Amino acid sequence: MKTLLATLALPLALLAAPLAHADTLDALKSALSGTTSLQGRFTQTVSQHKGKPQQSAGDFAIQRPGKFRWAYATPYEQLIVGDGNEVWLYDPDLRQATVKSMGNALESSPAALLAGDNALEKNYLIKPLASKNGVDWFEARPRQEDAGFSNIRLGLKNGQVVEMELVDRFEQLTRIRFDGVKRNARLDASLFRFTPPKDVDVVRE
Repeated sequence: MKTLLATLALPLALLAAPLAHADTLDALKSALSGTTSLQGRFTQTVSQHKGKPQQSAGDFAIQRPGKFRWAYATPYEQLIVGDGNEVWLYDPDLRQATVKSMGNALESSPAALLAGDNALEKNYLIKPLASKNGVDWFEARPRQEDAGFSNIRLGLKNGQVVEMELVDRFEQLTRIRFDGVKRNARLDASLFRFTPPKDVDVVRE
């Protein structure tokens, strides 16, 4: 089952002054705190040490705090829904749904940047990176050692989320690009609810 996440980013020269660093961090915080919802499309590429990169695409929706929907459409369907209390992972081909308590998942995963609160510095070590092709980048390293990702890079353009790069503990790189994003639109509450079909096996963790 693919990992969510489902979650953003500013310019700075590598030898920037501390004041500039503060300004860019404030800009990132402002972009996040000013976002109540996001909806759009994504493309995802997972690169491993061996084999061809795996590509997938689909739609996503975020309602802060704590609610999200990450729906893979290609190459096969999968759905991840967080309703604020539980996270559902549904695989139609396997006829199986896995549900677990959200608990501290948002605080220890990249989803915190998209669907969580704004306590960035509490959960991540944030460092601005150099801009590339008009995209301003940040590095976010989780403070928790047991986080699913060792390194997260976030890309922002004109105050809008456009790219995300995640490196897991096995050095596997996941690149996510967002397209057609609508910010702070009113989203239907049904997007963040999931009821498993009757003939689906439900596994609780």
